[in-house]
Amino acid sequence: MQVEEKIMSFADNKDEVKNVAVNRKARHDYHILDTYEVGLILKGTEVKSLRESKVSLRESFAQFENNELYIMNMHISPYAFGNIFNVDPKRKRKLLMHKREINRIKGQVEEKGLTLVPLRMYFKRGHAKIELALAKGKRLYDKRQALTEKDAQRELDRELKNKEWGR
Repeated sequence: MQVEEKIMSFADNKDEVKNVAVNRKARHDYHILDTYEVGLILKGTEVKSLRESKVSLRESFAQFENNELYIMNMHISPYAFGNIFNVDPKRKRKLLMHKREINRIKGQVEEKGLTLVPLRMYFKRGHAKIELALAKGKRLYDKRQALTEKDAQRELDRELKNKEWGR
């Protein structure tokens, strides 16, 4: 009976998603319109660096080249024990997506002036995935307004907490 329970718990862990990196700045700088889950092509030592969470999505973006989608400026630190097998940390990496989705997104990016920004990178069932967002840049006043709303919400939560504790 215990063996069956262990097997079942192992099967449940396969669907578990492990975040590697999150681009928090993207939600501050852009209005997120739609998100997509895409795979990416990596070389051997890059995967080991990802498992150690040595990746930065801060300045990265996705771009179309020859009807294929690539991620640019994503920095994956070289693996410490990689020696000659390490590759350029900021090389462009091909993203894996269905052709129909690529064509639809390409049309939106070209027509409406939108951009593709990675929100987070994670492992799902042992494969590296990126959550890619179709986004529109925020203006400075939009950012200020978002910050004031966030501050107001924080104050409201603080007051409710104090009232709950009887302070």
